[in-house]
Amino acid sequence: MLNIRVKPFVPTALKHVNILKQFLCPISPNTEQTRERHKHWAPKWKKLRREKFIKVEIPDLTEKAENMTEEQLRSKMKERGLIPPRPWMERPFNLTATSEIFEAYVPPEGDGKLSAISGEGAKQKLQFLEKKSKSYLAVRKIRSYEEDFDATLFAEIAQNIYINAHEGLGIKDKYKLRELVTERAYPEMMHNTHDKTIRWKFIKSLEPPRLVHARCTSLIDKENMFGQVTVRFHTQQTLAIYDRFGRLMHGSEILAKDVLEYVVFEKHLANEYGTWRLHAKIIPDWLPSRQPSIRTFISSEVRNTPLKIEYQEQVEKN
Repeated sequence: MLNIRVKPFVPTALKHVNILKQFLCPISPNTEQTRERHKHWAPKWKKLRREKFIKVEIPDLTEKAENMTEEQLRSKMKERGLIPPRPWMERPFNLTATSEIFEAYVPPEGDGKLSAISGEGAKQKLQFLEKKSKSYLAVRKIRSYEEDFDATLFAEIAQNIYINAHEGLGIKDKYKLRELVTERAYPEMMHNTHDKTIRWKFIKSLEPPRLVHARCTSLIDKENMFGQVTVRFHTQQTLAIYDRFGRLMHGSEILAKDVLEYVVFEKHLANEYGTWRLHAKIIPDWLPSRQPSIRTFISSEVRNTPLKIEYQEQVEKN
């Protein structure tokens, strides 16, 4: 038998309505509509995601540590999980230079004034030869590190270092001074030079510079060797120091003076790239005291009198 399906009669107006329904409601009657899944793919972090907003305790910025006791500071740091600062008890030290003069040279009294022909001058020459034995051994030790070291030539090199260092001090060239002087001599040379003008000039050498003393020593390790050489300078130079107002405090730019100095130069012999630098000056005990610098102060009368300004007289004049 043939199964014949007979389409029901649908009016023309209803056909248009059915067509519109297909476009407006495209869901098939055979499919079931379900809700979409919005859960996170990793549920193990669900608790942490729930607690991602944490209440933060803002510290009281008005509190000052100076007004708090030690116990309050300790409890505050304990709340925040901070460790109290440890006092710094270590003392820094420098290995590129020594902090003193080892076996300093003792200048003979009256040096530079006695003639070699006189009895006292000949005695000084004899004492100088007696003290040379240790210096010869030290020079040999220096030559084991520096093959080209020569005492006569080094005296001229030391004089150039001496002149360049003092010229750098006059213009306050800190970078130049750090290359020419050691870490011990730098603060001593720069002390009390603020707001002052220094005029220094080297004129000539009255006697050729000569090496009078040499010593070597080691620090921490035997291989860490330092060498110190004392050079005698008898020169003529001028020095004038002005304060911040341009007033002369010490010396003169016109008057030249004869200066006898014993300058110590040091080198880190263990350092392959070490250089000779100005380390210190030896001031003998028999040297007379220097002339003190002229300083200006505010007069007590001017300081105690109050400043009076008469406005009426100024108005009348105007």
